[in-house]
Amino acid sequence: MAISRRNLLIASSLAAGGSLVLSACSSGDSGGGKGGAHGGATEYTGANVKIGTAEDSAGPAAEVPGAKKGGTIYGVAEDDVSHMDPQRIYFAYNSTIAMLFARALTGYKTDMKGRQTLVGDLATDTGKSSDGNKTWTFTLKDGLKWQDGSELTVEDVRHGIERGWAPFITEGAAYVQTALTGKGAKWRDAYEGPYKGKHLDSIVTDKAKKTITFKLKEARPDFNFTLAMSSYAATPVKHDTKEKYDKAPFSCGPYIVKARSIDKSMTLTRNKHWDPKTDPIRNGYPDGFEFEFGPTGLESCDRFIADQGNDKQMVAIYENIPAERMQKVLTTPDIKARSFNGLSTGTYYFAINMKRVPDLEVRKALLIAWPLEQSRKIYGGTSAGEYATTILSPDIIGREKFDLYGKLDKPQGDVKRAHEILKKANKLGTKIVYAFPRRPTYDKTKIVIEKNLREAGFDPVIKPLNSTDFYDQAQRLDNKFDVMWFGWSPDWPTAYTMMQPMFDGEAIGDGQNNVSQVNIPWINEAIKKNAVIPDPKEAGKAWAALDKRIMKEVVPIIPETFQRRWYLHGSKVGGAIHDPQFAATLLSKVFVKA
Repeated sequence: MAISRRNLLIASSLAAGGSLVLSACSSGDSGGGKGGAHGGATEYTGANVKIGTAEDSAGPAAEVPGAKKGGTIYGVAEDDVSHMDPQRIYFAYNSTIAMLFARALTGYKTDMKGRQTLVGDLATDTGKSSDGNKTWTFTLKDGLKWQDGSELTVEDVRHGIERGWAPFITEGAAYVQTALTGKGAKWRDAYEGPYKGKHLDSIVTDKAKKTITFKLKEARPDFNFTLAMSSYAATPVKHDTKEKYDKAPFSCGPYIVKARSIDKSMTLTRNKHWDPKTDPIRNGYPDGFEFEFGPTGLESCDRFIADQGNDKQMVAIYENIPAERMQKVLTTPDIKARSFNGLSTGTYYFAINMKRVPDLEVRKALLIAWPLEQSRKIYGGTSAGEYATTILSPDIIGREKFDLYGKLDKPQGDVKRAHEILKKANKLGTKIVYAFPRRPTYDKTKIVIEKNLREAGFDPVIKPLNSTDFYDQAQRLDNKFDVMWFGWSPDWPTAYTMMQPMFDGEAIGDGQNNVSQVNIPWINEAIKKNAVIPDPKEAGKAWAALDKRIMKEVVPIIPETFQRRWYLHGSKVGGAIHDPQFAATLLSKVFVKA
């Protein structure tokens, strides 16, 4: 999903402690095993995320101890969300708010310890697969309604997927589209979208039986994980306003988007037609949410520390505790008690645009010169996370730790060695345009980055971009950036959902996440081959080998950190925990204390 999407994008973490992103399969309980009632992910994954039963998929969600209904939760963030249309959402921050009004066939039920179970959200269970995982069938629950009281149907679910082909939908995921068409990056050629009255033959609905069946061209044993993404949420056929839907989406969740002032505020109110008996995921305790956009992380942190007025009922949605206040928070007991955190299992990195930086030696020099230590100090020191030297994060099965370029020995960056590489390659003075989202933290890290690049023999040009639409700019094919701040988390628990979006040649395009524009045959072939290895451990070994070879022979990214994210809430907020799926506050469980 754009830390990068789940695209900061961040997907889901499956670590039992509530890590930030989806981790890959581990050797733990699969939640069903080979004796399960249906195939697919119940046999495929050994992740800490369990595969739930029909009973697990029934609502209501488990009660949060001490919770009560009523009151208003005030959320604060520096940036507004960039998209509200579910099909245009592929960014964790957007997804965490969308969870309050959008629902998909499946989703993640999270307990108060951060442990997750894949369950049916709109569906009665996590799906039934057949034909070697090429056919998947889901049945809708009874009692599902839209905010106007109309029935949510299988046609609405189909519409939410088919509209992914609309020309104005360029930001969402493409996993389902490629699986349904088998055309890879040319999936759009197979269908023109639903607005001319045509449907995909590969999606079959039965309104009477409330079933929707997907007939895939490619076997996908983890297809039920795919359908948990915001990109595949239901959208009502009768209330689809196309491009305008991004400003006022229709709700089938516990809250309705009541008012919105772009870049300033958004108000959500209770959806009286949401039936908690249909929902195993969301609790919906507050009467409403009022989100404020604009305050910097430092400003909002100081308000949390002061804990006055409405700020007592305030939560940080996605705003990390600034490094300047971390010591105060951790050494003041009553403030520390109002903090919570989770380790990101995604990888923050700097993508190197291979079209603009085609020389391997130049890319190596960039990686070797890049300052990790100085940046992490700005983020908050060791409490901010761990140095990254690999593509895959530590929680992904089979991940092998390696440090090909000595970054752990010299995390401050080896500018002398980088200078020698550039000199030998006759590339001294190479111009490097570095783009990043304009935020106080990154405004500070740009200084040390520019210093190291200059000392290494580069000619750095620093390009801060509007943070709200940073991804929209960075994900353009014709962008003018050589190196871009980025990040990615697996979309569900396999290394495939990390490697494929980042490095598959078929994932190159406007709005896509192969921002390095890597298109190398042996990488493309390895991704396809590894994706169908049935044994998770063997697949893990194959992905780890690919990780190492890419970093040795291609160097398309500069790994930076596996970050730990810290958040605060006011003294009258209960139920605030780290959401392991989106590395944000799990808003669906918070409540106002008496």
